[in-house]
Amino acid sequence: MVAKRSGQALAEALSRVGKQARRGIVKSSEMQRTDRERLQRAGWLQPIMKGWYLLGQSPDARPGSTTLWYGHFWDFVRYYMTDRYGEDYCLSAECSLDLHTGATTIPGQVVIMTSAGGANTLALPHETSLLVYPDPGNLPADPVPLNGLQVMALPLALCRAAPRYFEASPMNAELALRMVKSDELSRVLLEGAHTRAASRLMGAYRFIGEPKRAERIKGDMAAAGYRLSPVNPFQADRPLLGSGIRLSSPLVGRLQALWESMRETVIEVFPKAPGLPKDSKGYLEQMHDIYQHDAYNSLSIEGYQVTLELIEKVRLGEWNPDASAQDREQVAALAAKGYYEAFQLVERDIGAILTGASAAERVSDNLHDWYRALFSASVQAGILEAGDLAGFRNRPVFIRGSNHVQPPYESLMDSMDTLFALLKQENEPSVRAVLGHFLFVFIHPYPDGNGRLGRFLMNTMLASGGYPWTVIRLKRRRHYMEALEQASVGGDIRPFSEFVAGEMAVDWSREEN
Repeated sequence: MVAKRSGQALAEALSRVGKQARRGIVKSSEMQRTDRERLQRAGWLQPIMKGWYLLGQSPDARPGSTTLWYGHFWDFVRYYMTDRYGEDYCLSAECSLDLHTGATTIPGQVVIMTSAGGANTLALPHETSLLVYPDPGNLPADPVPLNGLQVMALPLALCRAAPRYFEASPMNAELALRMVKSDELSRVLLEGAHTRAASRLMGAYRFIGEPKRAERIKGDMAAAGYRLSPVNPFQADRPLLGSGIRLSSPLVGRLQALWESMRETVIEVFPKAPGLPKDSKGYLEQMHDIYQHDAYNSLSIEGYQVTLELIEKVRLGEWNPDASAQDREQVAALAAKGYYEAFQLVERDIGAILTGASAAERVSDNLHDWYRALFSASVQAGILEAGDLAGFRNRPVFIRGSNHVQPPYESLMDSMDTLFALLKQENEPSVRAVLGHFLFVFIHPYPDGNGRLGRFLMNTMLASGGYPWTVIRLKRRRHYMEALEQASVGGDIRPFSEFVAGEMAVDWSREEN
């Protein structure tokens, strides 16, 4: 009875505070003190800075986890700045470019200018911060709203970005150059007499293989009496994308650039593809032999997500962070059933690939069948909502322990179309396998199961080159996640390529789960 009353009080506090919170962000002045204290004790309320809190529980449920904060970082910046300054602020040129180009890595510091007030550095969780300072002379007269934040318009941001930005963030800089309209860029350069920026941008366009756009800047500035000496601000050996490429969206360009920048490293690291096996039946038999190891490790690698949907259990006094043994067994059994059914579909597709079918076509045609097979049993048992089977996610998801924030769900269709196109045009099976897996989990298209589906995709592409079915072992989970993080945040695919090649070489006759 006591537990039930306690659960009732906690659920009521969650309900009241949840109504005040904006995407999980809430001010202390918007809560009753008793609600705040109760939710903090229960782990549902995390301090951000004095007077500001984050409502929710970390999906990986570990003390000190970065996951919840990184997933709500931009929500906090948006609501804090609006609450404190209204629309009288603007992100720096560099931060504006990051947002315009769809950067998915949480920055260590966001620099923001205002028209009034004092300079202040706000320390935030997990070594992130805001640097807010008054600069009325440089505050743009017409900042533009982007994802609810006041940022510089793309042409102005390119003109004001420091030269080091092209060295430190070459992908974002190149994407911005390809996204901006020439007339809008020239207008900003001319109105501000930005001769240094014009020289820099002229050199940048020549470097990325866009001489006509470089000459447009030169001609426009010359007509106003300015003479330019082009300076290339990039330090890279070559651009990431080919000349003449126009971007339908920043995320599409980012995926294309990641693929182009990483493929040569994969080819260098990975062993040469043996080619399709003559004995396709024998290959499928080997898949059967390793299935038990594969299912155990792939299912064990995955964790679970804790969300505010637990409120009803809390209200009824039934909330138990460890769950009951019966619940754990039911969920595990349904997950295993779904994995086996999906594995059979993947096996069917690999059988077709071994006899000449296009691997990329089979995946693009049947990926959603794999996804439905993973979770249909759980939906029928009432553990998951039926709507989750419909298709790509329609809400944000958390990537546990990562500094990478998944792309917005509104961009998923374009993102997946781009991934399938990249898979279809790629000739190297190793590149299709390694980058296919990496970019799939980078996009994170489904509400759940992205890791399992990413490993299915990887193995399908490995099979297309005659490589053996490869199991990512549970005991190597930390290395696996760290290698993916280095690729997502640092842009370095080498550790992940080496990791997959190493797991592929494991002798399973000597391994035990």
